[in-house]
This record gives sequence, C-alpha cells and structure tokens, in this order.
Amino acid sequence: MPPLAVLMEKLLAAEELMADRVLVIGSGGREHALAWKLTQSLHVKQVLVTPGNAGTAGDGKISNSVISTDDHVALAQFCRDHEIRLVVVGPEVPLAAGIVDDLTAAGVRCFGPTAKAAQLESSKSFSKAFLDRHGIPTAQWKAFTSPKEACSFITNADFPALVVKASGLAAGKGVIVASNKQEACKAVHEIMQDKTFGAAGETVVIEELLEGEEVSCLCFTDGITVAPMPPAQDHKRLMDGDEGPNTGGMGAYSPAPQISKDLLLKIRDTILQRTVDGMKKEGVPYIGVLYAGLMLTRDGPKVLEFNCRFGDPECQVILPLLKSDLYEVMQATINTRLSSSMPVWFENSAAVTVVMASEGYPGTYAKGLEITGLSKAKELGLEVFHAGTVIKDGKVVTNGGRVLTVTAIKEDLMSALEEANKGVATIQFKGAIYRKDIGYRAIAFLRHSRGLTYKNSGVDIAAGNTLVQKIKPLAADTSRPGCNAELGGFAGLFDLKAAGYEDPILVSGTDGVGTKLKIAQVCKKHDTIGQDLVAMCVNDILAQGAEPLFFLDYFACGKLDVEVAQAVIAGIAEACKKAGCALIGGETAEMPGMYLPGEYDLAGFAVGAVERGQMLPQLERIADGDAVIGIASSGVHSNGFSLVRKIVEKSSLDFSSPVSGSGDQTLGELLLTPTKIYSKTLLPVLHSEHVKAYAHITGGGLLENIPRILPASFGVVLDARSWKMPEIFSWLQNEGNLSEEEMARTFNCGIGAVLVVQKEMVQQILKDVQRHEKAWVIGRVVSVCTDSACVKVNHLMQALLANRSLSLHSHIQGKMQTNKVKVAVLISGTGTNLEALITSTKKPTSYAQIVLVISNKAGVEGLRKAERAGIPTKEEVDAGAIIFQEAVPVKVGDTVETLSERVKEAEHRAFPAALQLVASGAVRVGEAGRVCWK
Repeated sequence: MPPLAVLMEKLLAAEELMADRVLVIGSGGREHALAWKLTQSLHVKQVLVTPGNAGTAGDGKISNSVISTDDHVALAQFCRDHEIRLVVVGPEVPLAAGIVDDLTAAGVRCFGPTAKAAQLESSKSFSKAFLDRHGIPTAQWKAFTSPKEACSFITNADFPALVVKASGLAAGKGVIVASNKQEACKAVHEIMQDKTFGAAGETVVIEELLEGEEVSCLCFTDGITVAPMPPAQDHKRLMDGDEGPNTGGMGAYSPAPQISKDLLLKIRDTILQRTVDGMKKEGVPYIGVLYAGLMLTRDGPKVLEFNCRFGDPECQVILPLLKSDLYEVMQATINTRLSSSMPVWFENSAAVTVVMASEGYPGTYAKGLEITGLSKAKELGLEVFHAGTVIKDGKVVTNGGRVLTVTAIKEDLMSALEEANKGVATIQFKGAIYRKDIGYRAIAFLRHSRGLTYKNSGVDIAAGNTLVQKIKPLAADTSRPGCNAELGGFAGLFDLKAAGYEDPILVSGTDGVGTKLKIAQVCKKHDTIGQDLVAMCVNDILAQGAEPLFFLDYFACGKLDVEVAQAVIAGIAEACKKAGCALIGGETAEMPGMYLPGEYDLAGFAVGAVERGQMLPQLERIADGDAVIGIASSGVHSNGFSLVRKIVEKSSLDFSSPVSGSGDQTLGELLLTPTKIYSKTLLPVLHSEHVKAYAHITGGGLLENIPRILPASFGVVLDARSWKMPEIFSWLQNEGNLSEEEMARTFNCGIGAVLVVQKEMVQQILKDVQRHEKAWVIGRVVSVCTDSACVKVNHLMQALLANRSLSLHSHIQGKMQTNKVKVAVLISGTGTNLEALITSTKKPTSYAQIVLVISNKAGVEGLRKAERAGIPTKEEVDAGAIIFQEAVPVKVGDTVETLSERVKEAEHRAFPAALQLVASGAVRVGEAGRVCWK
C-alpha cells in the first residue's frame, strides 16, 4: 500500500476513535429521524436510542438501549458509564420534567431547553401571557380553571371564542377547534370535567378562532441567535380533506411555499427572535429548538402555540433538507456559538412525509400486526422512519397508533408527494390508514399563485429538444434512396419510385427488446441495445421477402437522461445503416411515475417493401425432402431474457462476473451481444427464386417459429449436432436445469434464421450464404400428421452436453478454489456489507469461506442474516487493521443521500476485495497489528 494511503487510513482510524457516542431519548418517528441524521456526522460513531423502536434496533450506527429516562440520576450515571457525549431529547414531557437541568448539573451535555424555558409549551396560559408581555402577535384569549366561567366567556365574547386548549401537555392533541359556541362549551366540559387529557386540562385556554393558513416555523437557538429552518405544514386531521378526528399529525411537507423569503425574515424578527430575547430578558435563556405554530392571517402571522422541541412529523421532513452536520449545529447551539456555525439547507429540494397509522387511531387500536414491504420502500429511495413498531419473533410488528412515516425528498413538492405515496403503497399491515393528500394546500397555493409548468410535473421539454438536436445528424446519416431522414417534422416521407420499386407490396413489423433492457440498465451499457431493437423488426419483415426501407423508434422513460437516450438512439441509427433502412422519426416519451429512475423501454417499427412476384413464403412450392439451412445467431439475441435473468440470479455469478475464454468480457456484456441483422446479407439470396421460405427464430424459439412458414401438412426434423452452438446456451441449460423442450421453445439455440430450399439447390444456396454468415444444413422438411409435432430437434441435449466441455461452466469451474481460507467477519449493525461478503464467498472463484460472524452489539440484524445463511455467530468486541480503501468522490449536486448510496456501493466492492486479499495471502497482519504485504 502506498505511504499516503497508509497515512490516510491511520487518520480515518484515529478519527473513528475520536468520534462520540450520542443518546437520543424517545421512541417515535422524530427520534428515528434525529438518530438517522446524527449518524451522518463524522463526529458520531454510535447513536443509542431509548426506548427506541424497531427502526432504531440495530440500524448501522443506531441501536436501542434500555434505561429509564424518569430517573435522572441513574440516567446521568448511564451516560458517564457509556461515554455519552451528547443527549438529545425528542419529546416534550422529559423537557418539562427538567431532564436538561438535571443532566447538565451532573456534567452531561444535553440538547434542549430547561424546564422553565419549556413552559412555553408545557403551560398554554404561561405562553399566552408571555406573548402579551412581549408584544408578539397572537389570538385574543383568556385562561380559566372553572368550566362555568369558561363557557360564560365563550357565550359572551365579542370575538369567535371557539378554540379550546388544555393548558398542559396533551401529546399534541389538546386543541379542539369548535364549529359553534355549543360545541366549544362541550369541549370545555370534556377537558375539565371528563378529564379527556388528564391533569393537562385542569386549566383551559379559550382563544379567538383565527382564519388563514396554518404553518410551522422552527429554529435552532442558542439563547441569543436564531437560525430558522425551512417552514413546514402539518396535517392534524385523520382523513383526506382535513376530515375526521384530530391526531398527533398524519403527515407534513417542507418547505411551505406559502411563506416567502421576505415573510420568513419577518417571522424570524417579529416572532422567533422576539421570543428568544424575551426569555433572556426574563432570566430564562431558551436553548434548543423553538417551534412556533403560526396562522397566516390577513393581519400577518400570529402565534397559535409554541413547542419546545422538533415536531413530529415535521422533524421527518425538515432534517432531510439539512445540508449541515446536525451534531455540529447542536454542539454550537449548546456552546452559544450558533452565529459562527449557522446551518445550511439544501436548495431546490422538497420533502413530504406520510404517516401510516393503526386502524382505530386516534382511539383504541390493535398491536402486534406484522409489517411487510419496508425494504421495497427503501429500494424506491425513500426514508422510512419508525414510530409505533417493535421487533417480535424476528418480524417488525405494530406497537402504536402512528406506526411509521414514509419520507420522500425530491426537487419539488408534487413529485415528492407522488414518491411518498408510492412508498406507502408498498408497505402493508392490516387495517393501515393514511392520507393521500399531504401537501394539497401547497399544491393549490402554487397553482393559484404562479401556475404549474410541464417541467414542474416532471417533463423537461428543453431536455427533449436537446436530445433531438443531438440525434438529428445521426438520423441524417441513415439517408437512402427514397428518403432523406430529416427529423423535426410531423411525419416522415418515403418515395417508393425513387427507391426503384415498380409493383411493391408494403410490409410492416414492430417489436421491442424485452427484459434484455434490464441487463443493459444494470450494466450501464446502452450503446448496443439499439441494434437489438432494429434487428428484431427488420429480421421479421424479411419473412415476407421485404427489404427494410425505413424505421421509427419509441423511447419511454420516467425522467429523461439525455446521455443515455443519445447512446441508445445512436445504436439504433448505426443499426439502421447496417440494415439499409432510414431512421425517419421516433417518439421520446418522458412519463413521470411510469418508470423507476434509470429505467427506460423501447419499441421499434420497421416498414419495408417487396415486389409482388418476390413475396415469401411460397407455401405452394414447399415439398417433402426440402432442405433446411440454419444461419448462425450471435448468441441469445433478444428473447428469453426473463428466464436468463432468473438463471443468473440463482447461479453463483452476477452480470459483472468476468467470463474466461471471452476476452475481457463480463457475463453481462456477453449476454448483451447484439442481435444479428440479416437483411443486407440475405436479401440477394431471398430474391434468387431458389428460397421457398425464411423464418426469423425469435420469441418461441425453434419450436414455434419454423411452423409459421410451413403448410399445415409439413414439419421439419433438425439435427442439433449439425451446427455450432454458442457456449452460453450450454451454460444456461446447465445452470437452469432446463429440459430439451424448454431450450428449444425459449431460445434460438444458435440458429438466428432458417431457410427452406429445394434439396438440389442446397449446396449453391449454402455457399452463397456462407460468403457473409456462418450457416449449415441442419435438417429437412417432412410430411407430418396434424396431431404430431411440427418441429423435432434431435440430439439437442447431446449437443448441449458436448459443448459444455468448452462452455462458460468449464471456464468457471477451472478457476474454482478448493482450499478456501476460513474467515471470521466482525459486524456492528444490519450487516449490509456482510450480505455482499456472503454472496461473494459463495462463488466458486472465491478464496474465502465465512465460518463465523462476530458482532460487538447484541441482537443486531446482521447476526440474523448470518444465521439464515447457516453461519455460526458470536457476540464479542473486536478490532482490526485497515487493509483496503476506495475513494468516493463528492460530485457537484450531491446530497447526503446520493453520496451515502455511492459510499455503500463502494463498501460492497471494497469488503469482498479486502477479503480476497486476506484469504489469498496477499496481505496479513504482522506484529503490533501492522499490515504486511506479500
């Protein structure tokens, strides 16, 4: 290893040793989001969550810890014993109980306001009086301890006194907005006499009903400086359209477009800063997160309430937009140095979170219901923050009213809402309830204020125009007699007379590439798939003896990537030149929501012509004893790839596996070998009058395509030993354990096209074909009964087995490692890298065999993954030297999420590579833990 790399590894190792351990208090989606964001800090090596939930139970750096948060003395000792450098308090109850006061007094750093400062939330009457004392705009109000007096006030007030609040803490549910005075009085009796919210309702606050848009404005504050966060909007009602009972929150979005930059500055100065200054003036500095619930009235923003912590679910949409290191921001806040470390937020991004709740919420509900589909939501690029969940018998089950939130981060609110709803649809548990209209007010506001654009909805016309300009010269290069192939018009033209036709019949064909596209997308190889598209169409119209004249393509995607589309269409244009047809037009369809990121689909349309007297097949001329000539394929061509992908998935290889005997090709590249185009090489032969029929061996293989060109009373008998079969077919048959019939019905088995010719002319035709293509006489036409098979392929399995000695299987087996080194793996969380290691060591080429998995944390998911793979496990703290590194560059426009994803990809390459180095003996650990290279 180069000296600089060694130094960098030592620095990284030292930085890890210097990183801190953080304790997050709480069990909701807010606390999961806080832990998730804190783990992204280089200063944090571990986040403990108490009591936590299933989402925080062994998720990478995050794990749960069982410790009472009510006993502050014991909690302080726990923090000292476990070297906790920072405690972050999620919910309001511990803050109101003085947890920050007690931990700070015990020498434990804690993020959040003191109990006195938390009165802004814990006592509505204190908060309202404070607002009045400091001239901060709020609704008219009055506090009562007598139900009778409260109802009298409601009846006689000269303003609509319809908002009834429990003064104390009520888990975000202690506010009732009545529709009339009778309903308001009923709410007073329920809160004060029926004790709906317990002791929190001993005092009630009656407020004026304000009209306007309700928003949430949060900020970090160190008691002096305020640093506003992007404004958000919560959705309290249970059902779409703000119907149903009040809840703790069914979803949120951020930023709220209703608050302009100028209005946010006004809110900062007249509400947030004035509140912080007022608390300082009263001798109670406010440090932590200050949450102001506001109503945007005609008279300006007015305070509805204060919270002394992050909101839930607002936290789940605000933190994903934070570009800065949350740990650094919190430390600067505690140190009263926020002004020198102001948080930075991602621009041009929006987040939407949708809450999934239990049936019956906010009333009684069942628990212990299994939750499925969590991994599918993650695969969509979404963040799932758990709340009321727990792990039971190895499964994630429900354990609360609000079960989890699904958060999407996109460039605009509409696409974020769309993605979040997709994620919610993939997650299942019995009776799940959720809203589908989170953000509807913002979308209505945007439509009203500036109108939507096509680009807002996900279609970039400018990108489409850029693509057209890039592919115009490619299409023009395919011009031929009869057509100049100029793109940009409404339709393409072709002049048959100019092409030399006298009495033509037009022939058309259309096709796609199928799931071969999936392999191209996985391998990020887009330059050859265009030839497959053209070949599938033009090879079909050859069956009528037609010359391909012009071609049109259809390219569909969710979001247009100009470079990818250009590569695909360049391949189409090049293939058109090989086929002798003009690319006269096409359609690029950008359809947001129809395809996942990176996915696209293709379809092609070929039109050809044949003189009336040269049409094929000539069924009346086909006779018993006619010869069948087989023309070589280049490989699998473009059919059967759903089966191919399933075989690869179950094999010991993947698409990136190198293939010995095929140059420097990977398996993916070998499978992507483009389909042969036969038009230019075969048309002269087809028009020679000696060929009676031509069949393209496409979907349906040998068994189903040859009968399409034969009279009903005829069939063919083929001998598979008579042609050379590409090695890939032997490998597919062996790995998939496929029958002869399955092979012949699914794949071309090395024959891309067949000709039926008169027996006496076979050698001449074969010689003509062999000038350009590999070809063989592979069988003959025979008379058949109507109930017998039309195509019989003799000796197919024998040919496949004989070819296997030269096949991919042989090349791989030749490199199989028999004396594998036994390896133990140390993990500390979910074991995502462990999965890559297990997969790599299962391959016959691996030098290593994992015989033990060791975890320095108990009960983590990685241990269960090892057990499912049949690998023994052990819980024990261990450490080791660093032997391998891979640089992960930070690209322009990177977000934390995109960078983290590339880091994971690099880890999944680096860990197997490091394991191979150790197992092969290329590196070992010497004295004092030093790395020794062979």
